[in-house]
Order: sequence, then structure tokens, then C-alpha cells
Amino acid sequence: MDMLLFQLERNGDKPLYDQLYNGIKEAIISKKIAVGEKLPSKRKLADFLNISQTTIEIAYAQLLAEGYIMSKSRVGYFVEEIDELPYIQQDTVIPFNEQPKKKSYKIDFNPGSIDIDAFPFQIWRKYAKELFDEGSKKLLLTGEPQGELSLRTEIANYLYQSRGVVCNPEQIVVGSGTEQLLPMILRLFSDDTCFALENPGYPAVHRMFSQHKRKVYPIAVDEEGIIIQQLEQTQANVVYITPSHQFPTGAVLSATRRAQALNWATQSSSRYIIEDDYDSEFRYTGKPIPALHALDRNDKVIYMSTFTKSLMPSLRVAYFVLPPQLLATYKDVFNYYSSTVPRFDQHIVANFMHDGHFAKHLNRMRKVYRKK
Repeated sequence: MDMLLFQLERNGDKPLYDQLYNGIKEAIISKKIAVGEKLPSKRKLADFLNISQTTIEIAYAQLLAEGYIMSKSRVGYFVEEIDELPYIQQDTVIPFNEQPKKKSYKIDFNPGSIDIDAFPFQIWRKYAKELFDEGSKKLLLTGEPQGELSLRTEIANYLYQSRGVVCNPEQIVVGSGTEQLLPMILRLFSDDTCFALENPGYPAVHRMFSQHKRKVYPIAVDEEGIIIQQLEQTQANVVYITPSHQFPTGAVLSATRRAQALNWATQSSSRYIIEDDYDSEFRYTGKPIPALHALDRNDKVIYMSTFTKSLMPSLRVAYFVLPPQLLATYKDVFNYYSSTVPRFDQHIVANFMHDGHFAKHLNRMRKVYRKK
């Protein structure tokens, strides 16, 4: 018992169970307690150290969880054989720069925010609860690389009904946000491919292109969207545009410019348009505008969108739709990839969409945002 006589500071900052756990752990690491040696029972040690059995129980449970001791039913606790562990100086303090406190605002104009009070937690919880069950144990394993078929099917149906996009689930790739998916699209094109971007445009997208060392032409934007005449004067083969809601100007690409953009793309087999349909769900004046992809008859548009604004930014679910001729390239380049979105999350979204709750949620949020 003397081996477990530790200096416990009863009025110290550290809880007694933590002090006891550290004391026994250090004794095991430094071989003061031999491998296979039986530790005192919780009752005996509690009496000896004059502390509660609960304190002993918590300390022993932590040592057991970390593999320092083992438990034999109705016999007791024994010291486990452990590999040589690096000795960690307990009082080493790693400097921590305190994060600045977040400011609170009466009205938040952050374009990446949503109205968090209007989210249907009760319904979402129901779908999550149903999934986290033994009947879903297959979801613990890795799923399909392009995303779960059920989610891709729901996305394909939704895109057809709401955006006029005709595609099949095989063309859809699900990933964790534009930041992950756009670099994947860039890798489908050779290193010498030149790109064009809206100017001004979404800063994060500009950074992604520069980080991947791609040659980029900035193209001016006016009240009708990106100026196609400027695009035609460049060596660009691929243009990234936000036709439904240009960021940051809010311009909508006019019908004339849409036709010009699609005509530009058809002039060469290596030309493509990356259509980012971000935030297209929320339009408050006039009729809904179909996606540029819906007008494309020559498979020249790579369509991208996300659930960031329609559901929540933290969900990290986005997707792109590839033209058939780029699908083979995708499968060749990314044949070793696994989906970056947890399967449970994908199935919650798929079930939520399948039962019509996504459409209801969008209608409700349109009213909320229109009032605002």
C-alpha cells in the first residue's frame, strides 16, 4: 500500500481523482509498481488515503481506459505491460494565444450566415435519431466515393424540379464544400488550361485558383453579369461564373449573356463553363431563373451548388454535376478517393429531402428572408 501513498493536495486546483490518476500513472511508467502487480481494492485504498471510493473509481476507470491497468472480474485491478512511453513533463505549459471574443451584432449582414432560429430542429432530430440505430450499422463502413446513391438521387430530382437541370445520379459528386470540390474540378483540366473569373468575385475562389497556380484572366462584371466580349478576347478555356446571383454585385446574368456564354463554350471541345449556383434558392422579385445548365444543349456546363444557405453552413455538403465526357476523366483521376462527407449526414439529408421537408423548409425560409 505504501507504493500508493501520494501527496494529495486537498485544497489544490486539481481534483483529487486527477491527482491520484497521475500519481499511479507516473508510478507505472517509472516502474515503481511492477507489471502484473495487483492494485489495492477501492475500499482499502479509500480508507488508506482517507478519500471517497468514488474518487478511486474515477481514477481507476481512467487508467483502465488508457491501458495502464487491466481488470479481472471479481479479482481486482492489475498493472498492464505497456510499451515504453515518452515521459511527459506534467507542468510543461504550451503557450495559448487567447482567441479574441466574438462581437455580437444587432443585425448580421454576413453573406455566409443563415437565420438559425428558423431551423426545423425537431424534424431533423427525428431523422438523425432513426438513423443512429443498429439497423444502420452498414453506414459505419466507407460508402460510395461520389456520395451515397440515395442523396445523389434526391439531388438529381431536386435539380430537375427546381433548377431545370437534367442529369442522372451518376454525374453527381458530393463533397464537403466548395473549398474541396472546386480544386477537384481544376484537376480535371491540364496544367496549361487557362481560366477566367468574374471581377469582382468571391475572394475565396480567387485564392483557390492562385493556390493551384492556375493562369487566370479577370473579366469585368456589369449590371447584366460577366461581360462575354471581354472573355472572348482572352486565351481562357474555362470560365467560372455565378449567373443566378453574382457575388458581390448581386447581378443576374441576362438572357443575352447566357446565350453568348454558351456559344463561346461550343467554339472549342476544350471549353467549359463552371456554373456556381450558390444561393439561387432565394430570389424575391420576378420569376425563378433556371440554371444556365438548363439551357445547355452541348454538355458544356459543370454545375456546382451547396446546402450552405438552404440548410446550414456547418453541414459541409456541396456537390457538382459533371458533363458525361468529363465523367471518365473524373473516375480516372479520383479512383482512390473516398467521400469526404459522413454517410450518416448524407442519409439524414437524403431522407429529409425525400419526405418533402427540404422543399417546405425552403418555402418557409423564403418568407422569413423576404420579411427581413
